[in-house]
Amino acid sequence: MQLEDYFDFQRPDDIRLKGTRVGIENILYEYIYHSRTPEEIVNCFSTITLEQVYATILYYFQNKETVGKYIADWLEWGHQERKAQELNPTPTMLRLRKLRAEQEAKTKENNAELSAR
Repeated sequence: MQLEDYFDFQRPDDIRLKGTRVGIENILYEYIYHSRTPEEIVNCFSTITLEQVYATILYYFQNKETVGKYIADWLEWGHQERKAQELNPTPTMLRLRKLRAEQEAKTKENNAELSAR
């Protein structure tokens, strides 16, 4: 089996483990940024095997420049998406923010009452 046979190259910005919906960025993020071992990573995802995790890590090391850019682009895309969500929150997010503010105000009020006793 060739190393590339482990992956489904859907688009230049979307490489997934064959037979799953797990992108290589998810595996590599855990490996690179959280310093997780392959055994720990496989426990994070119910649809992948240890062999697939090792194949992803090996693919990364064999294509470090290309895959590094792939990861950097994915991280930047995520950052831009979070920024857009902050600027244009959904009605649900607005409701959650309101509930959180009300809860914080209630907690502050309760703490003030306790301090006054």
